[in-house]
Amino acid sequence: MDFKQIQELIKMINKSNIGEVTIEEKGFRLTIKQKEEPVQQVIAGTMPTQQAPQFIQAPASMPAPAAQPEKPKAAEPAASNLVTIKSPMIGTFYRSSSPDKPPFISVGDEVETGKVVCIIEAMKLFNEIESEIKGKVVKVLVEDASPVEYDQPLFLVEPF
Repeated sequence: MDFKQIQELIKMINKSNIGEVTIEEKGFRLTIKQKEEPVQQVIAGTMPTQQAPQFIQAPASMPAPAAQPEKPKAAEPAASNLVTIKSPMIGTFYRSSSPDKPPFISVGDEVETGKVVCIIEAMKLFNEIESEIKGKVVKVLVEDASPVEYDQPLFLVEPF
């Protein structure tokens, strides 16, 4: 099964009501699962005036995410003066050169022009991403070892 066939299969499954499909072919196994989102249905129709409408909650396989508390905005500098370091490619974002090494930069660190800030792996090649500005790192916007898209913001830097 080639990449194009896999893409077509994913598109077909997304358009259907199939929850999961597994294909095995010559030592190759592919499982595709759709995201399960809770669905709330309202049943409407003619009913006596005394009866309230009924709501049926479809069972969800995962609990709803807990609400995260708001972070105080006063601690962060005004967003208008911040510069964003963006991903120059699609790949996997890594904050350090290996799991046992410290990250290239952390919040509060100062970066110079040309300093390596992260690595993006694309097609088994590890590309060092360098800062194009001089400043102080205010926020890391991406989790380590997570996929990134082209032009996706990675870091917020307060320039000097």
